[in-house]
Amino acid sequence: MDFMKAASKQEIPAGAMKNVKVAEVSVLLANVAGEYYAIGNKCTHRGCKLSSGELEGETVKCPCHKSIFNVKTGEVVHGPASKPEPKYAVKVEDEQILVSVK
Repeated sequence: MDFMKAASKQEIPAGAMKNVKVAEVSVLLANVAGEYYAIGNKCTHRGCKLSSGELEGETVKCPCHKSIFNVKTGEVVHGPASKPEPKYAVKVEDEQILVSVK
């Protein structure tokens, strides 16, 4: 896997999320209780940016039609979306968060 720098730990405190670009892929990077997770940032329902939605615990709610996704797995928790988000591998080195979109 090719890991690329996505953000620093300081940029995404616990309970926060951020849209980052990794190799031209729009990724939602979320900090859930000190653990980092990465899923696709484009809602599989109509393409809205999940990073403009609400992070609550380990779920993110799309701002457009209120689909809910689990940020740990990418799975749909509540529709109207029916397809899961792609899930990406994450690792932390020093103070940097690295993501692989391969």
